[in-house]
Amino acid sequence: MKTICFYFQVHQPWRLKRYRFFDMGRDHNYLDDLTNRSIMQKVARECYLPMNALLFNLIRQSEGRFRCTFSLTGLAVEQMRAYAPEVLDSFRRLARTGCVSMQQVRSIPALVRKEFGMKPTAFRNTELIYSDQIGETVAQMGFKTILAEGAKHVLGWKSPNYVYANALNQKLHVLLRNYKLSDDIAFRFSNRSWNEWPLTADKFAGWIASDDTVGEVVNLFMDYETFGEHQKASTGIFDFMKALPKAALATRKLEFATVSEAAKKYQPVAVLHCPHVMSWADEERDVTAWLGNELQNEAFTKLYGLRDKIKALKTRISTTCGTSSKLPTTSTTWLPNGCRTATCTPISTPTDRPTKPSSTT
Repeated sequence: MKTICFYFQVHQPWRLKRYRFFDMGRDHNYLDDLTNRSIMQKVARECYLPMNALLFNLIRQSEGRFRCTFSLTGLAVEQMRAYAPEVLDSFRRLARTGCVSMQQVRSIPALVRKEFGMKPTAFRNTELIYSDQIGETVAQMGFKTILAEGAKHVLGWKSPNYVYANALNQKLHVLLRNYKLSDDIAFRFSNRSWNEWPLTADKFAGWIASDDTVGEVVNLFMDYETFGEHQKASTGIFDFMKALPKAALATRKLEFATVSEAAKKYQPVAVLHCPHVMSWADEERDVTAWLGNELQNEAFTKLYGLRDKIKALKTRISTTCGTSSKLPTTSTTWLPNGCRTATCTPISTPTDRPTKPSSTT
């Protein structure tokens, strides 16, 4: 019996307005309030509310056999409170089913306890950024499980469909994203030139149940905005998800589990050695989307150089300007993951920002 582990990342950065040199010292509001409200309410209508309702029905219809995991960033929760409180209510309803776990994101365990009444034991770092040292730090924080990308340059011949142990603290279990199967849903689902289009629930469940897919746990990690935003409702993405649990359970070879349940059920088959930082961003699966050029590195250094002063001010500027969505906007290649951060900034080139690959970069 193989285990399917669905993990959905929910994140909305605060969008910044265009801020000119002559605004310095006069205008201390850096946020584009109208855009933030508009985007949150649009994503609520097209993704969060319909998908949360669908998952709630799947849990009820399967009598709790369908299970999944979420991580909601603090910034996303802030915007839900401000602009779409009904969305937060729908996440709370999912949490009360006992079939949905809310996972730790960075350093906000108090938020998970307050909003959902849960104490997280699993950790998801920003963009699945991971290394041996990061894993050891997370273990010292008291977490038992961490998620990471099943990158080929780290795994080599090994499969991502097993639980692994951190190289520096083997008590920490590492669950690796099956990027091929995850991206079949997240990116290729509506691609009519894809040789497997259209992707049906029966076909997808068959792939996982097949003996060709070796392993114990198949981790399907993706942005929650895949449903209704990246893949519009007209593509059939909601119908696909509605049919998938029934198709998977009908094989009698598959079950569903939360991240923590999967990590507890299976013992690590090996130690995962990852001395250098990796992530789930782009084909490189590293951090060049954030620190790939001099401009990004200088901005990063300047920002963290001001950290103590910003903390002393006790303002929200560190959470609005220091999120991971900002640095990729000054990438000199192209925006990662299908330009997902294009709406996070008012600039358009790095001195502004490029929006597509260029033959000169």
